[in-house]
Amino acid sequence: MSADFNGYWKMVSNDNFEEYLKALDVNVAVRKIANLLKPDKEILQNGDHMIIKTLSTFRNYIMEFDVGKEFEEDLAGVDDRKCM
Repeated sequence: MSADFNGYWKMVSNDNFEEYLKALDVNVAVRKIANLLKPDKEILQNGDHMIIKTLSTFRNYIMEFDVGKEFEEDLAGVDDRKCM
C-alpha cells in the first residue's frame, strides 16, 4: 500500500448520511443519534495493517483489519450486526 492514511481526521459534514443509514437498514433511533454526531477518526497504519478509531461523545468504536484480506466486523453496541 503506497498511500499513508495515518493521522487524526475531523468530520466536516456528512451529506445524505440519513439515507445511507436507511439503505443499510439501521433502525430509526440509531439513525437519529448518528446524524447528530460528528465523530473524529484516528487512523493508525502499519503497511497493510489498519486500525481505524471512530471517536465521538456517544460511543467510540475501533475497527482493525489488513487491507485486501476479508475480515469479520462486529458492530456490537453500534447496531449489533456482524458483517464481512
